[in-house]
Amino acid sequence: MAQVDQVQRDGLKRYYFLRAAVSVAWILAAVAVGTSNPLLGGVLLVAYPAWDALANAMDARSNGGFAANPPQTFNLVVSLLVAAAVLLALQVEPRRVLTVFGVWAGFSGILQLVAGLRRWRSVGGQWPMVLSGAQSVLAGVFMITRSLQHGGHPPAPIEIAPYAGFGAFYFLVAAVALTLKGRKRA
Repeated sequence: MAQVDQVQRDGLKRYYFLRAAVSVAWILAAVAVGTSNPLLGGVLLVAYPAWDALANAMDARSNGGFAANPPQTFNLVVSLLVAAAVLLALQVEPRRVLTVFGVWAGFSGILQLVAGLRRWRSVGGQWPMVLSGAQSVLAGVFMITRSLQHGGHPPAPIEIAPYAGFGAFYFLVAAVALTLKGRKRA
């Protein structure tokens, strides 16, 4: 059993490092080209939830499959729908992209919170994911409120960058926590 936990812990650690790295790369792209090139900005806005869907699929598959991981499986579907909703909003009503991101942040935060709590005992080192999930819910409320108060405006990836930055931070902290937990057991 301890060896299985270590294998799962190592897999999650690599996964969390990957999530942090991709988020940092996305933020750098958002800063570098997301504000000056509307087309690339739109691509980045669609790519963010699309990457989240792929990441949730990777997580579920490497931790027992989709049936064993309902929060990740559900989050995969939701993230794909959000990517499609962002694409649609960009074409039909660009001012509502921040609203779409806000709803998604809140919803995926709840799912991340559930996944972190489910793994708390078996894997450990999940407190950053629980905090991240809670903060994502708050960020979602903030984005929705901001979008509705200001009547919406054409989006720029830089507006999502702080949310991505906090996500990268929490994934990095979770990876380090799992690394330290693994060293304590060794």
